[in-house]
Amino acid sequence: MPALFIFLSGCASIPPHIAELEASRASVELVDTPFFPQERYQCGPAALAAAISSSGIEVDVQDLVDRVYLPGRQGSLQVEMLAATRSVGRLPYVIDGTLQALWNELAAGRPVVVLQNLGVAVIPRWHFAVVVGVDTERDAILLRSGVEQRRVTSLKTFLRTWRRSDYWGFIVLRPEELPADVDRQRYQKAVAALEKAGRTEEATTAWKMAISQWPGNPVALFGLGNIELSLGNDPEAEAYFRAVVERDARSVAARNNLAIALARQGRYAEAMQELSIAREDASDPAIAAELADTEALIAELSRDAAVPD
Repeated sequence: MPALFIFLSGCASIPPHIAELEASRASVELVDTPFFPQERYQCGPAALAAAISSSGIEVDVQDLVDRVYLPGRQGSLQVEMLAATRSVGRLPYVIDGTLQALWNELAAGRPVVVLQNLGVAVIPRWHFAVVVGVDTERDAILLRSGVEQRRVTSLKTFLRTWRRSDYWGFIVLRPEELPADVDRQRYQKAVAALEKAGRTEEATTAWKMAISQWPGNPVALFGLGNIELSLGNDPEAEAYFRAVVERDARSVAARNNLAIALARQGRYAEAMQELSIAREDASDPAIAAELADTEALIAELSRDAAVPD
């Protein structure tokens, strides 16, 4: 992965991160962040437990070990950390890789899980820690790290070790929260992954938060429609899918799902009309096949309805 910043020599050598820190001026520390000292090679579960606990859920560290620790790698991978967060009904959100983004989340009361390389490029020693504070007076970062409840690390050392992971870090959001610095596409992908993980109640709340942030957002409306459709709430699903096609008349997926919602309400002619419109924009063979499946479903529902009890 490409580096995010180029460090120059000479009088202009102050990294952008440090310039941001000096601009913010205020120190911040989340002193109430829980601490879970890690076992050997198990920094991932310990860091994740701290972040999830801070979001208001009691967690069993051993359960997280079972979810994210890979004995063969003697550690955890980022994908497992994010998946484990979703499994408890929380929304993992990868933040921008800047000191200002760290500071903003801390100021909002959320610790940040970061990935560091405490070794060197040829002999990496990957480590998850939890950023709980920024001390601007001492140019230091405050961490829950390893067996240290309050590790004070110089800013330059922290940035050097964090840079080796391309400044990767994430926060644990409650479904009714938005990040301090929210990127729409990144947030939408995070909520879609939460929905795919089967956390429909939490995903519903998160999609509604997206609509509050971006009124009329078609991706959020589509997500809500899918959830209502999966729950069998066909009138509610119809309303959401209609809202999508009102904003994007060429949304084949929305019209396809709208047709399903209509057919399940016994409105077969309307369903076929929506399907016919969808076909006009369905050039991809895979999409055309899906529309054919929906047509078969409509025919089956119509046939079943015509059979007397």
